[in-house]
Amino acid sequence: MSYLGFVVRRLAEMAATLLGASFVIFGAMYLAPGSPASFLLSGRSASPDALRAINEQYHLDDPLAVRYFRWLDGLLHGDFGRSITYRTDVSRLLADRLPSTLLLVAMALVLVLIAGLALGRLGAVRGGAVDATVLVTTTLAVGTPSFVAAVMLQGLFAVRLHWFPAGGTGVGLGQLVWHLTLPAVALALYLIGMLARVTRGAMLDVLGQEHVTVALSRGVPKRKVIGRHVFRNALGTVLTTGGLIVSTLLVCTVLVESAFGVGGIGQLLELSITTKDFPTVQAISLTMVALFMAVNLVVDLIHPLVDPRIATGPGRSPA
Repeated sequence: MSYLGFVVRRLAEMAATLLGASFVIFGAMYLAPGSPASFLLSGRSASPDALRAINEQYHLDDPLAVRYFRWLDGLLHGDFGRSITYRTDVSRLLADRLPSTLLLVAMALVLVLIAGLALGRLGAVRGGAVDATVLVTTTLAVGTPSFVAAVMLQGLFAVRLHWFPAGGTGVGLGQLVWHLTLPAVALALYLIGMLARVTRGAMLDVLGQEHVTVALSRGVPKRKVIGRHVFRNALGTVLTTGGLIVSTLLVCTVLVESAFGVGGIGQLLELSITTKDFPTVQAISLTMVALFMAVNLVVDLIHPLVDPRIATGPGRSPA
């Protein structure tokens, strides 16, 4: 299979998976106890006419299949529905809050890649006490949940030292980045430890291979061997964790945004679940799934280019 055919096949698989995910996301909300009508009534008793009016307005009495295909048709036309809680279009809520979340995830991802790859490479190449220090550091990082890291960072750098704000997003891009620094660190800490350990293990495996030993015995500078052979060959293994890293970042934004009061889609998702705001929960969930799948697609497309040994079809190379 040619590389172009591989790309087309992956895009088709992504579309099919996204369609299946949309049905699961839409149906799962209606399996939970309670209903939007109960939230809108705020616990007050209502006459049958009032309850009927609410159900008609939000089509809550329609069969599940009818509601699903109406919702799916709206998605295909860029209409995510209307928020039950905020009384506005869900697309407007996403447009207002998604940039903050994407910036937070991007900042955390940069921290994960820089620190994780650097620590993993340092431990694998230097060995000895340096490697032991890297292992201890990454073990502590992996053992610290994001919400615990958020509380610790807030207490030290915001409350005690006053270096960073304890929450909010500020005004303008500069203040937004400043306000998101601590949340990004809290979000990245666990994944830095994970990526560092994956990188270290992959590089140690390559360092033990015969072609590396032969290159070093022939006098090829170690730095050149590490850069051109060891790290590059280990990069394929590291790339496979890309989807896991991004999915973890997206999931953990719910906790971190709530802890720091960041007005992103993570915090919006938490509030919408609490208030049974079905259209908003469904739109955010599908958006997160789409982002996760898009990242996985990019990783799958880059992987054969980084490591030509990866085949894109039965018995064929990607070339």
